[in-house]
Amino acid sequence: MPNYIRRAKKKNKKERIEDNVKPDLLKRNFNTDKPNKVWDTGVTYLIFNGARAYLSTIIDLYDRKVVAYKISKHNDNKLVIDTLNKAISKRKDVHGLILHSDQGFQYTSYEYKAICESNGIQISMARKGTPIDDSLIECWYSLLKKETLYNNHITSLENYIELVEEWIKFYNTTRIKGKKLVRRINILKITNKD
Repeated sequence: MPNYIRRAKKKNKKERIEDNVKPDLLKRNFNTDKPNKVWDTGVTYLIFNGARAYLSTIIDLYDRKVVAYKISKHNDNKLVIDTLNKAISKRKDVHGLILHSDQGFQYTSYEYKAICESNGIQISMARKGTPIDDSLIECWYSLLKKETLYNNHITSLENYIELVEEWIKFYNTTRIKGKKLVRRINILKITNKD
C-alpha cells in the first residue's frame, strides 16, 4: 500500500480568528462626551461598472468627524492597519480609547490586536450578524453613497474615488452632522420659548 503525504491546508488570510473576537463595549451607545474616547471603524466597497475599491474609515463618535481613511483596490489587513496607524499618528494620545468595529477578518487579525494593545486601545466588536450594533458607521457609509454615487454623473471608478475624497473633506469641514443638528434644534427650542 503506497504512503500518501497529506498536504497541510493553507490558512486563509481572510479568515476570522475566533480567539481575537472581543465583546461589544458600546452596546449601541454611540455618544461620548470627549474626543478620542470612542472611535468606530469599518470597511465598505466603492463599486462602479464592475470595478471595485474598498474604503476603510475611522470616525470619532464625539464630533462624528473622520479621523482617518484609506482607499485600496484590495480588501485586506493592510488596508485596515494603514487606516489605524494613520489615525493613531494624527491623534497621538489614544491610550484608553475604545475602537469599535464588526467582527471582520481584519479586526480579528493578530496584527490589528497587537497595534491596539501596544497603544492602550480597547477593542470593541459588534455581535456577529448584528449590523445594528455597528449602525453608526453603517449609516455613515449609506450617507456617503447617497450623496456621492447616487447624486452625481460618475464616469469611472477613479472619478468615483475622487468624489468620495472630496466628500469626506466636505463632511469634516462643512456638512452639519447629526449631533450638531440636534444641539442646534435644542438651542432653537430654548430661545423660542418666550
